[in-house]
Amino acid sequence: MKQVLFSVKENTPLTSNVYKMTLTGDCSHITAPGQFVNIKIDGLFLRRPISVCDREENTLTIIYKAVGKGTEIMSKMPEGQILDVLTGLGNGYDISLSGEKPLLIGGGVGVPPMYMLAKELKEQGKSVSVILGFNTKSEVFYENEFKALGCEVEVTTVDGSYGTKGFVTDALPSDYSYFFCCGPEPMLKAVYKATKTSGQFSFEERMGCGFGACMGCSCKTVTGYKRICKDGPVLKKEEILWED
Repeated sequence: MKQVLFSVKENTPLTSNVYKMTLTGDCSHITAPGQFVNIKIDGLFLRRPISVCDREENTLTIIYKAVGKGTEIMSKMPEGQILDVLTGLGNGYDISLSGEKPLLIGGGVGVPPMYMLAKELKEQGKSVSVILGFNTKSEVFYENEFKALGCEVEVTTVDGSYGTKGFVTDALPSDYSYFFCCGPEPMLKAVYKATKTSGQFSFEERMGCGFGACMGCSCKTVTGYKRICKDGPVLKKEEILWED
């Protein structure tokens, strides 16, 4: 973990309430896809955890949904604004387990971390399939960006207004070596039940500190309690215990 000052380079809407923010600063502490950053918002006590969509040497891309006070403030941040960011948080995905035909599944704001993951898997020569799940056509984003990487992309919408009608589990291919997943918990549970291989799940959880000190985001696993912010947010399929 490292506290770094970043400058807002770009902050533009992708949909009516989903925004892409590009920041410039030291990205060296982000070492794996699936990690996140924790952003300080002036006037608010708790930082806002946002998953990493992509990073270059000095450029960080995040995608976030404006759903509360903190993210609403973020959506209005101008170019040049300086942000205090805790970076390189969480464990990220272990791509060494992917096999040759990995499947990436993202739902809503669980889509962004799939991009950096797909990018790194394609750089390794893997045949990557991606399923992007949304409620309706107006919410769809980053389909073309995944296609530009050379991924096979399937989009699902709950109302059938675009792509395959239904949920991400309705578009699962018959052949894949391993899967990676991020999205809301009901989606993760459905994927857990429907998939036939091992895989990794990234959990979204309310956080206090974001680096393991407060224990506020602990969850029970087969090997005991783990902190989503530090021991996660990525957990392997075999260690997950679902609560009723």
